[in-house]
Amino acid sequence: MSGAIYPSLKGKLVVISGGGSGIGAALTEGFACQGARVVFLDICDGPATEIADRLSALDPAPVYRHCDLTDLDALHACFDAIRTELGTVDVLINNAANDDRHTIADVTPEYWDNRMAVNLRHKYFATREVAAGMKAQGSGVVINLGSISWHLALPDLSVYQTAKSAIEGMTRALARELGPDGIRVTCIVPGNVKTPRQEKWYTPEGEAEIVAAQCLKLRVEPKDILAMALFLASDDARACTGHEYFVDAGWR
Repeated sequence: MSGAIYPSLKGKLVVISGGGSGIGAALTEGFACQGARVVFLDICDGPATEIADRLSALDPAPVYRHCDLTDLDALHACFDAIRTELGTVDVLINNAANDDRHTIADVTPEYWDNRMAVNLRHKYFATREVAAGMKAQGSGVVINLGSISWHLALPDLSVYQTAKSAIEGMTRALARELGPDGIRVTCIVPGNVKTPRQEKWYTPEGEAEIVAAQCLKLRVEPKDILAMALFLASDDARACTGHEYFVDAGWR
């Protein structure tokens, strides 16, 4: 992969949730190409294993761990194993999410609870898993992935948007609480990113409407989100915390 090289990322232990597809796969590959020690979590073994195999020649090669992030006991066990085997996590990227469409009439209490677990809750508890180690070493980075969707009030995503808007509040609160210990917490807000999953929701005409509404007439790609994540995780961003960083080509 081409782009900027950040020497401060070399050798850092980076954990990426949802790292087996879409934006997450770009993050996994991009941080591994910086020489970071990458562990990526996912629940879909097929695509994740394919990525691990494809990147196996890198040194160090990224490591895949199956983890159901909605199961907090499993999440704790996964991070406990990472701490035991690899040491303190330097960078946590809370990327995993699911943006299935729904209307208010479709939403049951069970669906609500599940979507909050998928899109919001694990980000908080994964951060708690890494916070103690980061505090002990006096440094650390947490990057949360938000969404442009609630800023634009896109249709058929009310529960998803509720969770994604909460991520920005959580980012600011945790940045304040953890900042005195040298831990930075930020949020990347992607626009409509061209991934296989997103392409299933939009026709070519729908994509053209999105581009027309953007200031820049291009399709945002996973590499664009990666570029922001690499910067925010690096020492070059040492004064960046508690805020959202939009990568949306100026979609309004």
